[in-house]
Amino acid sequence: MRRATLVIAKLDRLARNVHFISSLMESGVDFVACDNPHATKLTIHILAAVAEHEREMISARTKAALAAAKARGVKLGNPRLKPGSRAAAREAGRARTVNADAHAIDVLPYIERARKAGCVSLGELARALTAVGIETPAGGRDWGPTQVRRVLDRAEKLPKNDNSEREAA
Repeated sequence: MRRATLVIAKLDRLARNVHFISSLMESGVDFVACDNPHATKLTIHILAAVAEHEREMISARTKAALAAAKARGVKLGNPRLKPGSRAAAREAGRARTVNADAHAIDVLPYIERARKAGCVSLGELARALTAVGIETPAGGRDWGPTQVRRVLDRAEKLPKNDNSEREAA
């Protein structure tokens, strides 16, 4: 059996539930929160209770803000989806997939150029795409390694003729 310590940045990122934190401590799992590395069991319980209370307050504020927006006439949610319409949800999902596939195909040549220029890691490829000004799938400007990995994974699943036709162009 290996003994390991769970390291977390902040206690409230582990959980905002006193019962969960208490159960974790009782189970013998060692963990340390970097924001309070010398916390005692009592301190951890108090911080967990504060985090749980904050979660409840965030929920209440969010519900109140949504109710106020709705009272002002703001339409919430996706206006193209009809309540209970599974067909519309499937159609929206297919449209997102088609758009994501097309974006992956468009980005692949830039990734290949970056590889030919010596970029090896996902981080290097992300920096290269950012430097060239290619938009991320969500329309942002800054690429991250995970986004590059997702584009590569998506492109790998596409039929090969889609990629080869695009590369030949």
